[in-house]
This record gives sequence, C-alpha cells and structure tokens, in this order.
Amino acid sequence: MDVSNAFLQGTLQDEVFMEQPPGFKDPAKPDHVCKLRKAIYGLKQAPRAWYNELSAFLKANSFTHSMADSSLFIYSHNGMEAYFLVYVDDLVITGNNTRFLNDFVARLSTRFSVKDLGTLDYFLGIEVLHTKKGLLLLQHKYIRDLLRKHKMAEAKDVRSPMATGATLSLHDNSRYTTATDFRSLVGALQYLLITRPDISFAINKLS
Repeated sequence: MDVSNAFLQGTLQDEVFMEQPPGFKDPAKPDHVCKLRKAIYGLKQAPRAWYNELSAFLKANSFTHSMADSSLFIYSHNGMEAYFLVYVDDLVITGNNTRFLNDFVARLSTRFSVKDLGTLDYFLGIEVLHTKKGLLLLQHKYIRDLLRKHKMAEAKDVRSPMATGATLSLHDNSRYTTATDFRSLVGALQYLLITRPDISFAINKLS
C-alpha cells in the first residue's frame, strides 16, 4: 500500500514557525510568521511526525512494536496474527486471517489516504513469491544487478562461498583500489543476508 502525502499527516510536537508563503501573505501583517501545527514536506521533523502519527494509530488498534525492528508492528490476539511493515510512505501488511486484514485496511483507509497496490511482488530489492506454504523471499534481481555493477556477471558460481581457513590481505592485487569501492560492495552484500544467511561467514570475513 502507498500513503498519499504521508508527510502532511503528522502533528508537530515542537514549535515550528515559517514565513508566510508567497500568494498567502496577509497585507495587514506582512512581517508576521505562521506557526505550524501539521508537518509539511521539506521540514526535518516531518518524517518523525508521520511515523508517530501512524504508530499511534497502530497501537490504538492493538498492534505492538517489534523488539527487533522499529518499522515492524505485530498484531497477535485470539490466534490471529498480522504483521505491518512501514518504509516511509510504503506499507506492507500480511497475516493469517483475511477478514481481519480487510477490516483493518478499511479502518486504515478512513484515517489516512491509502492506495492499495495489490498483492506484494517486489519490495526494497526483495522479490516475494506466494506459495501454498506462505511467502518465499528472493533477491535474484538484486544479485544480478550487483554482479553487473561490479563487472562479475560472467563469474562462475561455487557451492561453498568461502573456505573457512582463508586469510585476507590488505594488498592482494584486488581491483578495488579505494576504500569507498570496497565498502560499497560489502554493504551491498550485507543486504543479501536477508535471504542468504548461508553467506554470512564470507561477508563477515570481508567486513
């Protein structure tokens, strides 16, 4: 799901003032400023205000914060499970009770301007396949793009990503001559650990 004008939804907790915008200046009080009650785009407090507004709504509907990830909210009551993931203005919800999910999305739509984008297939570089047993998460496209970016699209795959006794050297004739290039690659590989825990040892060795 996508939220329209998400950053305009948040109520500000801090005192924030702005100049009167062009076209809306009061000719009788041209030197006065406006006190903002709601967030606007470009305001550094806007993302936090939006998150707090959404978080308050979810908690009022019996969702709780995940202890592992502040962007994940969990509903668990009477055998019903639902998971609500937030990434800026993109929302993902799934669970084991279709009726509950439909009712909750309806309540969410009355509070925020929400557009339902349908069944989740791709999110933040992660492909989502729907199977009879649940959701299967893959990163095939992300891997292919990463290989092409680092000119390794023709590299051969191996069953074991790294020997456990391998020793790395600071100078090993690698083509990555700058720390920035190397850190960029390692950071990109770390994102693969979401779906590829089998390469954890090799990535941790590199980092």
